[in-house]
Amino acid sequence: MNSDNIDFGATKPAMMTIYDWPTGPYPARVRIALAEKTLQSRVRFGTVDLWKGEHKKPEFLAKNYSGTLPVLELDDGTFIAECTAITEYLDALDGAPTLTGRTPREKGLIHMMSKRAELELLDAISVYFHHATPGLGPDVETYQNAEWGFRQRDKALKGMRYLDAILKRQPFVAGEVFSMADITVIGGLIFAGLVKLPVPAECGALQAWYARMQERPSVKNRVTMSEPTETPV
Repeated sequence: MNSDNIDFGATKPAMMTIYDWPTGPYPARVRIALAEKTLQSRVRFGTVDLWKGEHKKPEFLAKNYSGTLPVLELDDGTFIAECTAITEYLDALDGAPTLTGRTPREKGLIHMMSKRAELELLDAISVYFHHATPGLGPDVETYQNAEWGFRQRDKALKGMRYLDAILKRQPFVAGEVFSMADITVIGGLIFAGLVKLPVPAECGALQAWYARMQERPSVKNRVTMSEPTETPV
């Protein structure tokens, strides 16, 4: 072997662990970001069973005080929770952010629209799921307020109409390029499908946009991008 062609100083990129539930709408946001950044080879997955309430048990709460998924663990033992924070970290790894914005203007618009998508769609559907449906079952849903849940369902439908108006005048949620804001809306519509909350028939622009998004490899292959390893939590 010719040693002149070997870079003895090269180091293998550090591995990261993502604790999630493969089909969850919030984990989907980070899985899509991983695929968009082609970082799948640097990640191992640890499965946290939502239906068994593993995300609310002391072992997992030691990793994430909020008891939510997903959580990113770095090789030095640092834990990063919250989808936006994890996406920010992943997007900065290669020094060329594409999901969170390149310019100050892009960054501002993307963060604004991603936050609106969380408040008006994704989080509203989450409240509806946990309060006005059986949710994750009686062992996990220890308190429910159905009236509040249905109000949040209606808020989510209003949010869909808002996003439809946005997408009537531009190709992506925050402007001309695919971004973290689009990923947040995708997560919301994945959740809407899980709770059988259809996009209103009059929201043609939102429906057409979502059909396009579902053809992106990062979205289509989000569950099967890698086999989750059974990592204890």
